[in-house]
Amino acid sequence: MTGDIWIVSDTHFNHANILNFVDSRTGFPVRPGFTDVDHMNEFMIEMWNQRVKPGDKVYHLGDVFMGDKEAFKTLWPRLNGSKNLIVGNHDDIKFLASGGFFKKVQMWRQFTEYNLLLSHVPLHEMSAARGAPNNQKLMVNIHGHIHQNPSPPGRYINVCVEAIDYTPVHIETLAAKAKKMLDQG
Repeated sequence: MTGDIWIVSDTHFNHANILNFVDSRTGFPVRPGFTDVDHMNEFMIEMWNQRVKPGDKVYHLGDVFMGDKEAFKTLWPRLNGSKNLIVGNHDDIKFLASGGFFKKVQMWRQFTEYNLLLSHVPLHEMSAARGAPNNQKLMVNIHGHIHQNPSPPGRYINVCVEAIDYTPVHIETLAAKAKKMLDQG
C-alpha cells in the first residue's frame, strides 16, 4: 500500500450549534476560539491537509458533518486523502454512502497487525478481545463520539477532533500507544 493511514473523528463540519456547546465539567466551550462555523471548518481543513497528503488514506470515525448537504458537497473534496467512514450516530448513511464521499463505509474496522479496533463509540471491552476464550488477543479501541471527554478506563484512545487538536492522527502513533497499553496490561 502506498501512502500513510490517518484517523480522525467527530469533525461535525457545518455544525454551527456545536460552537455553543459547553463542557459540563469545566464550564468552558467544547470548541473554543472559533468566531463562527466557517472559521471552524477552515481551521479543520487546514489542520487535516497539513498532515494528510493526496495519496494517503483516512479513516473517519463518524459524525462527519451536520446541516447543509450542498455546502458539505463543496467542502469535502477540499480534504486530502482517500476517505473511509466508520459510521457515527449523527451520520446520514444513505447520503454519505451514495455520494461518492467515501471509498468504503463500515460499522467498525480491525487492524489486527496493530492490535487496533476502530469504532465510532467506545465499545464494550469484550469487543476488543479476539480469538478463542482461552487464547484471546486484546486490541485497543480507537474511537470517537465523546468529544473532549476522557475515554473510559482501559484500552481506549479518543480521536475526536477536540482531543487531538483538530489534526488527524497517524496509525503508527496510535499503534505505539496501543502497544504501551497492552504491554502494561
